[in-house]
Amino acid sequence: MDVGHILKKFPNRRREDLIPLLQRIQDENGFLSEEIIHTVGDYLNISINKIYGVATFYDNFRFGPLGKYHFRLCHGTACHVAGSTTLLKELEKLLQITSGETDKSGLFSLEVVSCIGACGLAPLIEVNEMYYTNLTPDALKDLVRLFREKENAVI
Repeated sequence: MDVGHILKKFPNRRREDLIPLLQRIQDENGFLSEEIIHTVGDYLNISINKIYGVATFYDNFRFGPLGKYHFRLCHGTACHVAGSTTLLKELEKLLQITSGETDKSGLFSLEVVSCIGACGLAPLIEVNEMYYTNLTPDALKDLVRLFREKENAVI
């Protein structure tokens, strides 16, 4: 991906531009590739290790593409108490991936987040900006089955 047009929006090449620059690139590209990290490092004169250090510190940066259905499981206190750990194990079994991964087909990706901010609806998951609340393992199985059936109908 050519990020030259984004780099031009940061003409001063300051270290303080790193996070907003990475955010813009990810917004457009969906993730931060190794090639992009190197390009940004050269542009801002920052080592690749420093960039990875910053980008891995924040949960919102990704280093690979998301699946067509991106599951974000809330693991905040209310969700944890309501069973999000059980849901995570079930999701990992159903999708055959762990948090931070995308399946080989590119259909599903999984991310565990600290808090979605809907504690009264715990446990919950967000899939492509749609919220599924008060989940049980059976409801989660039905949800994954629904997405798979939807994809099979499209083919």
